[in-house]
Amino acid sequence: MASTIYVLCILTSLACAWLLLASYRRTRHRLLFWSGAAFVGITINNLLLLLDKVVFPEVDLVPARLVAALVALLLLIYGLVWEEE
Repeated sequence: MASTIYVLCILTSLACAWLLLASYRRTRHRLLFWSGAAFVGITINNLLLLLDKVVFPEVDLVPARLVAALVALLLLIYGLVWEEE
């Protein structure tokens, strides 16, 4: 059951990234780009979570997951704080 939830989380964050980046390609609003980039990082984080808990339970991927989450949040913070319209 947990693996199903992990896969659904991956697909949801991937769909959000896809929609945000597609909207960025149409409108060229930079906040959409940074939000889409953050969701790509969240997707990677969710994928690493699936690999950590289901595929390779004996391998500790927590540091890689934390780095992916940090990069995703830093991208979003940068887009929210320093980008102007």
